[in-house]
Amino acid sequence: MTDMNAFDTGALRLFDEVAKSGSFTAAAELLGYTQSAVSRRIAALERATGGPLFERLARGVRLTPAGVALHRHAVAVLDRLERASEELAAIHRGSGGTLRVGAFATANVDLVPVTLKRFAERRPEVGLRLVEGLTTRLMERLQAGALDVAVISDYPAGLPADGGRIVPLREDRLLVALPRAHRLAAEPDVDLRDLADETWIEAAPRGQPTLLVTACAAAGFTPRSGLRVAEWTGKFGCVAAGLGVTLVPELAARAVPADLVLRPLRGLVPARKVYAALPDVPLPSAREFVRLLGEWQVCTTASPP
Repeated sequence: MTDMNAFDTGALRLFDEVAKSGSFTAAAELLGYTQSAVSRRIAALERATGGPLFERLARGVRLTPAGVALHRHAVAVLDRLERASEELAAIHRGSGGTLRVGAFATANVDLVPVTLKRFAERRPEVGLRLVEGLTTRLMERLQAGALDVAVISDYPAGLPADGGRIVPLREDRLLVALPRAHRLAAEPDVDLRDLADETWIEAAPRGQPTLLVTACAAAGFTPRSGLRVAEWTGKFGCVAAGLGVTLVPELAARAVPADLVLRPLRGLVPARKVYAALPDVPLPSAREFVRLLGEWQVCTTASPP
């Protein structure tokens, strides 16, 4: 029975050189061994594999049928190891491999796509993979080693206690989306108290305080709840139909349709914080991606009247 422990990398490289050169002496000179050391290593490999791998000739050696079979596999193994070495070196340089990015939904409207594009222009040799999810799920994936970087928010449940490296990115202000025919649509900004009688379109996380409720309480009123709609496209449709108003994160401003207007709020502006999360030992490509995230600029804070 073949001793698989005999197939260490050094033995396979030595075997390959002897096979290519047809000489123990030539292989010894190339690899810096003595001729007797090469003979002993080949003899040990032959014992481990159950029979001769080379015919000893008057001048040099040549592969036996068993040697031909082993050489075919040895070349494939050495080639795979060489490619693995090159790929690992590229990953550690930040110039290869795949960068696995996670982000919450509204970060994927503008912040993450723009950053992915800029990253791809700088590192075209790095593959990109994007996963969307809630902050809690993204952090679980990051800690499990399934993500290399995650774009997360402290809303609604705050940041996890054990989150690896957390890098603050920006504050994400909430703007109010109004129908273009709304009485306040032409104003440059809106006082939240002027919206006390409005119906609000939202889908608050159950059991969690919302930025809307907190901000309205500070302004002295309780917001009137309207239709519960989770998806942004549905919220925008309800606002456009005149069924109410809604708050829109600045990150999602680009997604607002043309028949709505966005207006910043005066006074106590509700906001959430956005972060990048990295594992304790981040990839160079992940660090570069976070740097590019920090350079992102808001596309717009308010649509024109």
